[in-house]
Amino acid sequence: MKQEFYPTDMEDHVRIDKYLAEACPDLSRSYIQKLLKSGQVLVNGQGVKASYIVVEEDRIELEVPEAVEPEIDAEPMDLDILYEDQDVILINKPKGMVVHPAAGHYSHTLVNGLMYHCRDQLSGISGVMRPGIVHRIDMDTTGVIIACKNDMAHSSIAAQLKEHSITRRYQAIVHGVIAEDEGTVDAPIGRHPVERKKMSINYQNGKDAVTHYRVLNRFRQYTHVECRLETGRTHQIRVHMASIRHPLLGDAVYGPARCPISGLCGQTLHAGVLGFIHPRTGEYMEFTAPLPEYFDKLLRTLN
Repeated sequence: MKQEFYPTDMEDHVRIDKYLAEACPDLSRSYIQKLLKSGQVLVNGQGVKASYIVVEEDRIELEVPEAVEPEIDAEPMDLDILYEDQDVILINKPKGMVVHPAAGHYSHTLVNGLMYHCRDQLSGISGVMRPGIVHRIDMDTTGVIIACKNDMAHSSIAAQLKEHSITRRYQAIVHGVIAEDEGTVDAPIGRHPVERKKMSINYQNGKDAVTHYRVLNRFRQYTHVECRLETGRTHQIRVHMASIRHPLLGDAVYGPARCPISGLCGQTLHAGVLGFIHPRTGEYMEFTAPLPEYFDKLLRTLN
């Protein structure tokens, strides 16, 4: 796919890799640098280095090669199935499992396991890399996730997600002692302006995001909370709680780089409850995943 860009006087005098990273938010700056090295970025018909400074008169041509999707293999896995019928399957996802294949993770993902368990009965709306996947949770987040076995179910669940009618309640342990018993964070979330792999509160380009939280227990340095999502943005709970100075325990991305709890891997976040209207029957169904052993043990230790 070839694109052309013409910097304005408000956009010039920056490095071309930075300019293109801002112009193409779906492309990382490191990937753009690779395209520059391979000659797939031309300025006024000539190849340039990543350090080239763009000016208003430039004509920038960017050619992004078509993505080649790797073959995704079905893998036998011991999935913790909470519920399954002809339309949907709900899994209690363990810590450390990636939901769908992506760069660096083409095997041992939830999708690999679903492909083996469900055979050819997975929706195709999200493409060959994400069969059945209608939403996701982070690798180090545990708990309930729903996958769809056909396009009818996928469309129904996706519509409920879009309308914010699905019940999603998470449990988390956050830094600091929250004084109020409950509260709401209403702040738009978008891509971080500098660190492209992170999300941040973004009032200019972010999407509406609302998280309700209530205190379950207080400890000397931490608080056990339940968070209810009204929307479902990437890293929503992690960004919102960090924005009120209560980042999730173990979250090295949005909280302290050094985790105070030895052996803890990733954020303490558990998708405990998922409720939805069944696509075929029209009945409301709600499923609960028990706290994982590490989370339960940590609560007992803090207590």
